[in-house]
Formats: sequence, structure tokens, C-alpha cells
Amino acid sequence: MATELITLNYPTLLLLLSPLILLFLIINQRRRCRRNPQNLPPGPPKLPVIGHLHHLLGGLPHQVFAGLSRKYGRVLLLQLGQIPAVVISSPAAAKQVLKDQDPACADRPKTIGFEIMWYNYSDLAFSPYNNHWRQMRKICVLELLSSKNVKSFGYIREDEVSRLISTVQSFALSQEAINLTKNLLRFTSSVICRAALGKYQAADRDALIEMMKKGLSMATGFELADLFPSSKLLNLLCLNKYRLMWMRRKVDPILDDIVEEHKLRRGGEYGGEDIVDAMLRINRSDDGRDSISKDTIKAIIFDMFTAGTETTSTTIEWAMAELMRNPRVMTKAQAELREGLKGKKTINSGDIEGMKYLKLLIKETLRLHPPGTLLPRACRDECTVDGYSIPLKSKVLVNVWAIGRDPEYWDEAEMFKPERFEDGSERFEDGSIDFFGQNFEYLPFGTGKRMCPGMNFGLANVELPLARLLYHFDWRMPDGMEANEIDMAERLGISVSRKNDLFLVPLLCNVP
Repeated sequence: MATELITLNYPTLLLLLSPLILLFLIINQRRRCRRNPQNLPPGPPKLPVIGHLHHLLGGLPHQVFAGLSRKYGRVLLLQLGQIPAVVISSPAAAKQVLKDQDPACADRPKTIGFEIMWYNYSDLAFSPYNNHWRQMRKICVLELLSSKNVKSFGYIREDEVSRLISTVQSFALSQEAINLTKNLLRFTSSVICRAALGKYQAADRDALIEMMKKGLSMATGFELADLFPSSKLLNLLCLNKYRLMWMRRKVDPILDDIVEEHKLRRGGEYGGEDIVDAMLRINRSDDGRDSISKDTIKAIIFDMFTAGTETTSTTIEWAMAELMRNPRVMTKAQAELREGLKGKKTINSGDIEGMKYLKLLIKETLRLHPPGTLLPRACRDECTVDGYSIPLKSKVLVNVWAIGRDPEYWDEAEMFKPERFEDGSERFEDGSIDFFGQNFEYLPFGTGKRMCPGMNFGLANVELPLARLLYHFDWRMPDGMEANEIDMAERLGISVSRKNDLFLVPLLCNVP
């Protein structure tokens, strides 16, 4: 009888509760509407759970995003697992994100690579937009990477370039192919180590290079733990997380020793102050307390090393590869240097200040091969871009690589043509386009609050070695290869370098 009553009353109960159920559905729908703005950017159809991740199979993110933007729009919304990502591929939209609404999009996306290798975001490059970041930015701009300090490290740069040239010369005498990738990386890492650390052990440098290259390749934000942050299971299954933790344990004692050694001595190389000395000096407050944690100092050291090593060597490497593919540009650049320097045996930074064409070809290299292809931001306040609502806490990626190759903004966009940057050329009749973040079709160093503070230091480390490689040597392909056979494939990473090492044969040149 009791069962019969329940059976008879069940439809009646549903009927009585239906208004409450309907009200719950309406309220829930309204909440979802508030959480998800209605005027979202367009995007391709997505799959359950993984969203648009299947588009990234077999391709590099900046290339895949460029293709999707051409099809669906230059402000594009993608669902990367659990993470909404807005991809920006137009100068106008980039200006809105990076300048007009800079504070609203000034955060950095979180990744396990940044968290583990950069001491829980206590560095400058990957720190959230907060008081800590402001303090670190001020220190780096005023103390560590000022124009005065960049010049003061000039003797280190010139000494290391001379070492590089001596190595290349030995290969030229035997007419053997040199691995430029390996030797350029050794040059840039040695400059950074001497400028930042003073005296250093080659073994420590090599260990840091190894950890840096692995860390940068795993800090792109495309690990399982990054794409599904709320899934405890996928976090456990993310094997690279454990690799990163192992790498951190390898890096930690090296950086600890560097900091402790600097505490015991005063003054860097030849009695000057290196970057670690400057950090420790700033850290000594009047009351004897540390104003900056030891982890922060170590994170800044690792920042300097990673930001100044691979990005610089990669830029020189891409420049040499493009020059080999474009002999007209190579000949013009060499003629400027060799005629302008009138047979000097060695050249220094002051000698190349007036080499205009050299600077143009570096600009063109950075257009086609920017140090960071995707400028990563995170939306911390509600904002609108090109009329579209940007979801709160979404990842915002400005595709600098795509903008720099877009034929709507660049004539013969895929061609390596340094002359496009001359005053009054092409679309820039009002003056030459430059690095400083005011031309949003060209942002190799970013712009706004997150603009790269080491731009001047990096450019100085590109100009001199490239000038001397072109001044002292002619170049040919190894093993009878043609220049158009150079592999220009890219490798995944925060700084997109060549997939395969660059081998070239240097030839001794009798400078006129």
C-alpha cells in the first residue's frame, strides 16, 4: 500500500515541483550568461572536453593560430582544454590589448614551467602584475639593464666576440663547416654569465644552458597540467611536471652557490659590479633585513640567463640563415661594413654605430623571426577588443609572428627585404618603423608595461658579433648544398629557434 501511494503520487510530485525546477534552470542559465559574456569572439567548432586542442596536433601554435585567424577572424576565441584563449592577429586589436587596456591584460598566464623553474613566479618576466612585479621592474630598468650598465658591459661583449671570431677562423683555415648554432649559444651564454655572475665555471654555464633549453620548451603553456589545471588525475599524469621538478633540483644548488659566493666578495670582473652584486646591494636595507628573498634573486638570475641567451643567439642564427638565402642582401651588408671600416683588423661597438644597413637587416630578421612569437597576457579585468568581450581570466596571445608576416600590412611579406625599414619606404612614409612598441604591426620586443626591459642589452649582443662575422668572413654552404636548401623549420619553445642546427663553411676574407 505504501509503495502504491508513492507510485501514484510521483507524477503529482513532479507537477508540483516543476515551477521550482523551471525557476532553477532559468537562474542557472542567467548565471552562465553572466559568467560567459554574450558577444564573444568567433572561433572554429570545438570538440567535447578538449575544445580546440586537436588543431594543434602536428603544428606549432603560432603557425596554427595564424591559419585559424585567417579563416575565422583576427580576434579569435579558442578553448584549449579548460583554458579559454583569445588570439590577437591584427595591429589594431594588439593596440587595444597592449596599450589602450594594458592594465586589464597585464597579467601573465600561469604554467607549471614558470611556477617550478622560475621559483613560483618570483621573477620579473613571468610574475603576475602586482607590487612584486613593479618592484622587480623598477630594479631591472634602473639598476640592472640601464643604458649605462649596457655600455659598461661592452668590454665583456668585445672580448667574447673576439673568442668567437678566433673559433670561426680556425674552421676557415681548415675549410670545415662550423656549427654556428652551438658556437653562438656559447658566445651569448658567456656574455650573460660574465655580465650577470662575474667569474663563473664553464660546467655551471653548460648545466644552466641545458636546463634553460629544456625548461623553455616545457614552459609554453601546452602541458597537460596547464590545459586541465583542475584535474588532479591529469596533473599526476603530466610526466613533464616531474622532469621540471628534477631540473629545478639541478639548477638550485648552482644558483645557491652563485649567490653565496657573491655575498663573500665585493665587485665583479675587474672590480666592477655585476648584476648579482647589484641585486645584493639593493637587498641590503638599513635595518639589516633582506628586502628581496633569496628565491627572487635566483629567479632574476635565471631570468637574465634565459632571456638573454637563447633569444640573442637565435636572432643571429636566423639572420645568417636569411643572408645565405638572400645573397644580394649579404653582399650589400658586407660592402657597407668593409668599405665603411676601411680595412680595420678588428672592430668594436663604436665602429658599427653608423652601419645603417646592418641595423635594417636586424630589423627585418626580427620581423620574420621575432624572439617571442606569441606575447602571452592574461585578462585580469573585464575588457572589450574590437567589440568582442574578453572572458575574465582568459589567456590572451598576441601573435606577433602572424602580424609580422601579414600581407595586409607588409608588401611581399614573406621576402627578406631590409630596405622596407628605410625612412619613407613602403607604408612608413611618416618615418621609419622601430622596436620601441609604437608601431603595432611590428612588436619584436612587445610594448606597454610588459615590454622587454633587456631590449638594448639584447640588440648590442646581436649587432657586434653579426657585424664581425660578415666583415671578416665570406660564407658558403657545406657539402655542395645550395643556399635555397637551408632548412628553415622552427622548434617549439617560448623563443622559437631553428629546429636543426645551422652549419656553414667560413672563408677567410682579405678585407680591403
